[in-house]
Amino acid sequence: MQIRRLSIADYEALVELWERAKLHYKARGRDSKEEIAAQMAANPQFFLGAFEGDRLVGAVVLSSDMRRGWINRLAVDPGFRRRGIAKALIAESERVLKEAGIKVFAVHIENWNTGSKELFRKCGYVEHRDVTYFSKRESNEV
Repeated sequence: MQIRRLSIADYEALVELWERAKLHYKARGRDSKEEIAAQMAANPQFFLGAFEGDRLVGAVVLSSDMRRGWINRLAVDPGFRRRGIAKALIAESERVLKEAGIKVFAVHIENWNTGSKELFRKCGYVEHRDVTYFSKRESNEV
């Protein structure tokens, strides 16, 4: 397995991976090809893919408010799970964020997703049950 930066040329493979992994995404909003291209132009290092040969088998999208780095859209192809790909993507995400000067790493995980919660615990993340997440969106696509 090799981890490398993704480019907009990988967009279709990324969407196909998200679909295989049953990850919800906003195809007409923040995850559209145009939006992803703009995000990649601003922070190309924040889009990472894990490859087996030419096949994209894992991916992660990072973001940062310069105080906290966020690990988003972590997905691994179901046929390639339990091989350490997600852990490797998390470790590489932390390295990239550290390089950007970030010292606090965070992730939002839906409460029902026990597999992801356990994965991040194993990687040293602490669950905070005293925080309630609020959001306000311009539309359901953002």
